[in-house]
Amino acid sequence: MNIYLIRHARQNSKLCNVNVELSEVGRKQADLLGIRLMNYHIDALYSSHYYRAKETAEIANTHLNVSHTIREELREIDFGKLEGNPDSYNYDRFGDFLKERAAMTSDLAFPSGECGLDVWNRAKNVLNEIIRTDYENVAIVTHGGTIRSIVAGILGMDQANKLQFGLSLENTSITQLVYHKERNRFYLERFNDYAHLEKEPELLRRNW
Repeated sequence: MNIYLIRHARQNSKLCNVNVELSEVGRKQADLLGIRLMNYHIDALYSSHYYRAKETAEIANTHLNVSHTIREELREIDFGKLEGNPDSYNYDRFGDFLKERAAMTSDLAFPSGECGLDVWNRAKNVLNEIIRTDYENVAIVTHGGTIRSIVAGILGMDQANKLQFGLSLENTSITQLVYHKERNRFYLERFNDYAHLEKEPELLRRNW
């Protein structure tokens, strides 16, 4: 079974983890994602319930026409007291915490929020549900922090090291897991693949 973990398209706000819809660029990214996924024989589509993930899945699904299941367990990590703030505010007020987190010495929870293990413990329930189906190819539209926690989880890594997976995940990038049923094991096949955006560099995060 192939499971494609997809980061949502670009949202219309730069504030930390606000639940908002996609920007115009994000809608274009989602459309290009859907066109690409047409080649992957997707059997089912899952997403978190946040607007940016749900809308990305809905736009992509105009090209796929498969069932779309929304699961709250696929939501982004809870940033706690950092949510809703601009980066400048968070670095000013929570700078010491962010530096300690970046050192990756332990799986720190955000103040009044979640740690990576919290995310993995809820997201893996959806993965376990999916691998019990007869699907061969499943796409999951979720969030950057959630993707990192899932990858660390399936590889048996300490969640403190999840930040080593990509300095920045591109919007609508594809991270592919392969589940081997006989071995009951997940394999990481690729990470942060955004080839469908490369011909239009204005869609990349460096230009946001």
